[in-house]
Amino acid sequence: MVKAMRTLVDLGDAQIDALDELSKREKRSRAALIRQAIDDYLRSRYDKQEGDAFGRWGKRKVDGLAYQKKVRGEW
Repeated sequence: MVKAMRTLVDLGDAQIDALDELSKREKRSRAALIRQAIDDYLRSRYDKQEGDAFGRWGKRKVDGLAYQKKVRGEW
């Protein structure tokens, strides 16, 4: 099931003018351009957060399991 929702967003004159120009050049509606921009933004944010989670241990030289055992041994 596809969910759709209308949303009211305030844009400045310069943003509207730029969207209109791009809309004419790409032969796409303003709404399509805005949806694409939101998709691009969300994808870039989601990809960054996903990468951050997998890279938390990062470039540490200590083995993760050895570190965990050491810390738990201090309890």
